[in-house]
Amino acid sequence: MVNQVIFHLAIPINSINEAKNFYSDILGAKIGRENQHAVIFDFYGHQLVGHTTKEILIPPSSIYPRHFGLIFIHESDWNLLLTRCQDHLELYQPAKLRFKEQLTEHQTFFLQDPFYNILEFKFYRHYEAIFGANHIISIGDRED
Repeated sequence: MVNQVIFHLAIPINSINEAKNFYSDILGAKIGRENQHAVIFDFYGHQLVGHTTKEILIPPSSIYPRHFGLIFIHESDWNLLLTRCQDHLELYQPAKLRFKEQLTEHQTFFLQDPFYNILEFKFYRHYEAIFGANHIISIGDRED
């Protein structure tokens, strides 16, 4: 029995083949079960499920309020994924450093999958900032 909790996220897709190309071939997720309506990915140890829809999917106007992604514990892993993505995709937002020299300092970049789902990948300089640093109110870049 696994001694941890695994996160599950379901997202809309229009094509199983395009989802497999993006999430598996480019991002490195392992392909699990699939049928004509859905595909399951092992997304770095978490379950990501693409459910097909006939709805017309439209791009969001911003990364806020909805996006999802991963936080890397090792900067080298974050850098490897960044390089892989830069070699195969146009980034939705380029890599940048947020909150420089603060406890919440982190590197981040954003992607958009073929179905307009926005993904963010982060590496925090200080691990405790991931869930802690409650005295700091800065979160993201939102200005509205």
